Amino acid sequence: MRTKNRQPDELRPVEIIPNFNLYAEGSCLIKCGNTHVICTATVDEKVPAWLKNEERGWITAEYSLLPRATSTRVSRETHGVGGRTHEIQRLIGRSLRSVVDLTVLKGFSILIDCDVIQADGGTRTASITGSFIALYIALSKMVKEGKIPYNPIREFVAAISVGICHNEFLLDLEYIEDSSAQVDANFVLTESGKIVEIQGTAEGEPFSQEDYSRLMSLAQKGISQLIQLQKEVLKNVEI
Repeated sequence: MRTKNRQPDELRPVEIIPNFNLYAEGSCLIKCGNTHVICTATVDEKVPAWLKNEERGWITAEYSLLPRATSTRVSRETHGVGGRTHEIQRLIGRSLRSVVDLTVLKGFSILIDCDVIQADGGTRTASITGSFIALYIALSKMVKEGKIPYNPIREFVAAISVGICHNEFLLDLEYIEDSSAQVDANFVLTESGKIVEIQGTAEGEPFSQEDYSRLMSLAQKGISQLIQLQKEVLKNVEI
């Protein structure tokens, strides 16, 4: 039985609070059940040195799990980020860049920060879904201020976890489900259904192509709902 009698194909309650940070050009607090992440977007009027002579801007991300975001304290990464953190940061950056025309951002970098203040599974997927909101708001402000001619986002993007637990196919895994899953996967998909990234692992026996297809269908259903929520949130945001 899932928490609060949640159905196998049901998302956790999702709430997105835009403009959560007073100072960032774009921000939100995203709550996916008991996983809460603050996402901010900062506009920097320069690009990395390796992009200096390129006709495009850049979007990059940093991810952090606060010490008491979990049931036991996690030490701060004060001496450089670990492998898991580095991988998640790159995933967030790739996901956002995949739906943005970077040539419109020539001369600008957007720095995304994702700070997990409470974790119960799905922190990387919540970070991607929330970061898109922060990025969209920041880019809209750039348009309003005349820094770029139009919002370069080509389509919406969101992410969700799926898995097989006790032979049941589940959408949006909580930590207790993720930690005992036979198969767990993260999907990053665009509004049109295009694939940005799929991360999937069999923790025991390998899973079949039929199993994969069922997981994909679950992920598509969840991401469609998340993108609809993103649109509703952004429709009411004052830029």
